[in-house]
Amino acid sequence: MWKILTGIRVLDLSRVFAGPAATQVLGDLGADVIKVEEPGRGDEARHFGVTQATRERLREGSPSFLALNRNKRSIAIDLSGEPGRRTVRRMAAGCDVVVHNFRPGAMRRFGLDYEALRALRGDVIFCEFYSYGARGPLSHIGANDLALQAHSGMMSITGEPDRPPVRCGTSVVDLHASLALVAAILAALFHRERTGQGQALDTSLLRSSAHLMNYFYGEYWALGTVRGRMGTANHLSVPNQVFPAADGSVVIIAPSDEMWHRAAQALDPALDRPEWRTTIDRQHHRDALIAAVSAVTRTMTSETLVRRLGDARVNVARVNDIGEAASHPQLAAADAVIEMPLGSATMRAVASPFALHGAPTEPDRAPPRLGADRDRILADLGFSADEIGALADEGAFGPSAARSAS
Repeated sequence: MWKILTGIRVLDLSRVFAGPAATQVLGDLGADVIKVEEPGRGDEARHFGVTQATRERLREGSPSFLALNRNKRSIAIDLSGEPGRRTVRRMAAGCDVVVHNFRPGAMRRFGLDYEALRALRGDVIFCEFYSYGARGPLSHIGANDLALQAHSGMMSITGEPDRPPVRCGTSVVDLHASLALVAAILAALFHRERTGQGQALDTSLLRSSAHLMNYFYGEYWALGTVRGRMGTANHLSVPNQVFPAADGSVVIIAPSDEMWHRAAQALDPALDRPEWRTTIDRQHHRDALIAAVSAVTRTMTSETLVRRLGDARVNVARVNDIGEAASHPQLAAADAVIEMPLGSATMRAVASPFALHGAPTEPDRAPPRLGADRDRILADLGFSADEIGALADEGAFGPSAARSAS
């Protein structure tokens, strides 16, 4: 079935979360994504959080690997030696986009940097993903999502005021960065369509975290204000936080004066006090307002609160656990859940975070087993069977690789 990126081939040298999340979106859009992995081990994410029972049940890899690697084909290549590097150079000549997240300088040592690949294919789009960027005092330091939550100040505003900083529970910097990379790649493809020119592009966890902290930095630069931890509250408006319910918790956000009026009337008209009528009033009387609203909400169930406030056009949500959120019928109704075969079972996964109503984005391929597509990938890129066998003998696919993929 034709998709928006049908005919675009992506050589994916990235691993773990941010890079694979980006290339999965490209695969959902129809690109042929070739995932290059380390022989024997593969992408490190294949082993994240697995137990022996998990390994036996999910032979392709961990749940986090499966979540980020559908619509890809896998080949295992040893980049520590010249046979593997030579193989990847030739593969890159047949690809439109090359993505990597090695540390600065690694691709140049491999002979796979932009200048080397542009000499083989002038219109290649070469995508580099870094921790802190290619230059600067921290560029040589490895980092992950948590490190950038710390460095960016995100952890300093996350948690309760009288408790130590905490991390955001999900890999928010990684996944935000993945969409930035997708946007850059699509822009570069559009530029190439118009001009015929490829280009190098880059992003980083640092840039992603800075974008997430955008208005906090802006406030600091403009006013010198350094915000701290406020639990689930927010300095921008009141109320804007979690409140207790009789059977759990709900979030209530009423940033405008009109929405606060509707919220107060829906909860208890006695809350609609003159001293809380404006945004500035509510900021000034934050503690008293929160205590009064909490006294009302804890007498009601979360279902009642969501219904009452939702009907009044007030921003409200029940605080769900992961199972409740994943099983909620609204997720499926929003077309945010997809299904695909995984061996003899069916796997559910989160869809790409958008829908193109003029072009499909359904999954075509389950996450691959390590190296499962080697011979077909290389044949598609013009390698003969004899050439593949010779490369295997040279160790391009690791010391124990057979002459054809299992």
